[in-house]
Amino acid sequence: MALKVGDKIPEILGYDQTGKELKREDFKGKKLVLYFYPKDNTPGCTAEACSLRDAYSELQKAGYEIIGVSKDNEKSHQKFIEKQSLPFSLIADTEVRLNQEFGVWAEKKMAGRSYMGTLRTTFLIDENGIIERVIEKVNTKEHAAQILNGK
Repeated sequence: MALKVGDKIPEILGYDQTGKELKREDFKGKKLVLYFYPKDNTPGCTAEACSLRDAYSELQKAGYEIIGVSKDNEKSHQKFIEKQSLPFSLIADTEVRLNQEFGVWAEKKMAGRSYMGTLRTTFLIDENGIIERVIEKVNTKEHAAQILNGK
């Protein structure tokens, strides 16, 4: 069952690129951008991460912490962070547990074949761990503006 606006996010989010466990409580009193993306180092995912990187100070001024989530492993995340100079953590959701809890793991189609994958989706979460807004139509190049401008 997918999480939606008004729902509280899970207590355990997962493990980041360094193996550190991230919990809801770690972000108490802060707003959180939790963005789900398909794969490290692919064109759309890189554009999205770089949009958030480039506007990181503005997002922080607006009170947001940022965490990305994909099913890539810690090593892949470390390389992606290094290559793109990302100032935020990425959760290695290799078991797709968090993807499933948030309802973004779904059947996708490309070139006539079906497969399971991550639906690019962003959840904006308030200071108490409650989902305030969900962005399902992510503009990868303008994602930070989508968050900051409420569109």
